[in-house]
Amino acid sequence: MSADITPELLAALTELDTPTVCNALEEIDQRSRDGGFTTEPLVCPFPHLKSIVGVAKTGLIRSVNPGMLQGDAAAKKRVDYYEYVSQGDTPKISILQDLDGARAGTGAFWGEVNSNIHKALGCLGVVTDGCIRDIPDWAEGFQAIAGSIKPSHAHVHMVEFGVQANIGGMIVNDGDLVHADQHGAVVVPMKFAHEVVAAAGRVADKEKVILDICMGNGFTWAKLKAAMVGPKDIH
Repeated sequence: MSADITPELLAALTELDTPTVCNALEEIDQRSRDGGFTTEPLVCPFPHLKSIVGVAKTGLIRSVNPGMLQGDAAAKKRVDYYEYVSQGDTPKISILQDLDGARAGTGAFWGEVNSNIHKALGCLGVVTDGCIRDIPDWAEGFQAIAGSIKPSHAHVHMVEFGVQANIGGMIVNDGDLVHADQHGAVVVPMKFAHEVVAAAGRVADKEKVILDICMGNGFTWAKLKAAMVGPKDIH
């Protein structure tokens, strides 16, 4: 994580929702429309929670089959992963890709225990295309963006960590800055991080012109049409 990513910047980014961050990135660089965000449907059982912003702690899991590591070797792999997650003082987000393809989410890595472990290790939440469970007993305030909700952990195990992950079309590398909320997630390129809040303000100003006409007294199509002439790019 760059030393320029300050607590003040993280706090400011947290005040934005993820669609607004996507809008801001598009305002900064039109190429941001082409990727860097989740494109597959995901579920969020805690839509009331605020946006989370943190550095990615990545991992790859499977659950359909037991995997090659068994017993002590499998336990050591899990402990090594937790050690990896514990490193660093900047707020973190766990990013776990399920490698089981069409059967992704057969078993849950995430539940009461892992949500509390990761919260204790400094994570704000998880973004995964795998499944989650134990919703009523989930760690308080720990956000979850997941592929599905299922009851069993099946054969879930850690395959690798600290490597590139693909979550619903969003490519994430270890240490990337990620913004997430009930809508999904987006990677915020470090080179743009300090521009996002200002760019979000510019987008909001453009949208306000349209919204004031639509929601105000005396609406007419003529007023709206006149306001929409030009590169407003309102969505």
